[in-house]
Amino acid sequence: MSGKLIVSVSGICEPTLDDVAAFCAQMDARDVPVSLLVAPRLKGGYRLDRDPQTIEWLAGRRAAGDAIVLNGYDQAATKKRRGEFAALPAHEANLRIMAADRVLEHLGLRTRLFAPPGWAASPGTVKTLPRNGFRLLADLHGITDLVRQTTVRGRVLGIGEGFLAEPWWCRMLVLSAERVARRHGIVRVAVAAHHLRKPGPLQAMLDAVDLALLQACAPAVYEWRADQSILDAA
Repeated sequence: MSGKLIVSVSGICEPTLDDVAAFCAQMDARDVPVSLLVAPRLKGGYRLDRDPQTIEWLAGRRAAGDAIVLNGYDQAATKKRRGEFAALPAHEANLRIMAADRVLEHLGLRTRLFAPPGWAASPGTVKTLPRNGFRLLADLHGITDLVRQTTVRGRVLGIGEGFLAEPWWCRMLVLSAERVARRHGIVRVAVAAHHLRKPGPLQAMLDAVDLALLQACAPAVYEWRADQSILDAA
């Protein structure tokens, strides 16, 4: 029995696109697909619907086997130091999810997969996701099939977006990824796109991926399939 490897990148936008594309090329060389965490709006006034180059790139990557995962609406903290969906009641979460879903549908990037910013989803958010047609939730501690109501446990090992990026943290991420891989678990490594231009975080991601592959982890993306549950896939 082998483990799984899921690599994800968040914060994808025009300023980070070249770094993300270069990282994805490194993953392509390893036959590792990437889960691309996408939000319609980001800090600094960025709007995806005004960035045709990134839209085209995302569509092309999905056609080639990557996954598009909704990563919130505008990633605004609704409470100090809390992710956008970390503490929202169902009504407010519903409004934001509906708005984000409409934007991605308009851009041809609609997805049924959701990963909240900072990987934290309130009970209200979890409740409203299936009502909006979402079938899979990836949060900090696991991956939940919202249709079958089953969860596979597996903690995210991340750089940026709520995680640290210091050298000691990067070393710990690599060691943790190898440990999970040796136990045939799900290695979930994630990086915020703006850290990919930094040699330390980039190398840590590459090392974590290579060690997981060395332990025979099967590369995968966040996905929901009608004919296969997450438990079966894991």
